Amino acid sequence: IFIIFINIRIFKMRLLIIFFLLTNVNNSIKGNVEKLYHSKNNKYSVLIFTKTNGFVHGEAIKEGIKLITNIGKQNDFNVDHTNVSSFFTEENLKNYQSIIFLNTTLDVLNNDEEVFFKNFIQTGGGFVGVHSATDTEYEWEWYGKLVGAYFKNHPKIQKAKISTINKSHISTSHLNETWEIEEEWYNYKNINPKITVLLNLDESSYKGGENGKNHPITWFHEFEGGKSFYTGLGHKPETYNDERFIKLLTGGILYTLGTKN
Repeated sequence: IFIIFINIRIFKMRLLIIFFLLTNVNNSIKGNVEKLYHSKNNKYSVLIFTKTNGFVHGEAIKEGIKLITNIGKQNDFNVDHTNVSSFFTEENLKNYQSIIFLNTTLDVLNNDEEVFFKNFIQTGGGFVGVHSATDTEYEWEWYGKLVGAYFKNHPKIQKAKISTINKSHISTSHLNETWEIEEEWYNYKNINPKITVLLNLDESSYKGGENGKNHPITWFHEFEGGKSFYTGLGHKPETYNDERFIKLLTGGILYTLGTKN
């Protein structure tokens, strides 16, 4: 009888442990969203979106999530993350001031989700695209104009020189006029002529460039009521620990939040 009693106690304890784990998984994941950093004193909130239906930049996405969380802590804005597109509803998106497409690929939103996202931008929301955000939603022309271009192809990873052609923007004010970094360099198609280019690739400094003298790699623009910022850097996980990129992305996010021009 004593042994049966002990077994029952152990069984009950196991049930309690399982219940605790199920109700407190990660202590912050609710309704397909992971709350990475929150403070009741913060005025702004961003959503990191990482859904992929093509190439998965796994390590880069991990580093990007970690970096953006730290940027939020240092700049007083809340940071959430999801890779579930069904989270894109009017009710959910109204809690954010900017949405960051971090290395998304191919078709990531259905028709209804596209409507909610489009409404988010048109009512003043911000958008940040990192690297393969241009390798996303090829069949949705509106998105292509928002992000600013579509990915065409890329050569092998190599060092290249970047020209900082606009230092008046918060994202680029810290950069030298010319600097070098190793990355995966995208060639682009369907470039929106209304973007304001911040950084330009020097195609003479590497092999495989196809956009010519004017090869934008980072840009911003106002679009249908919202603000959009994109950088082609962000393929390599190491990039997210480069101080130049950290300040670049910080400035881009703050621009789309409307806290800095």
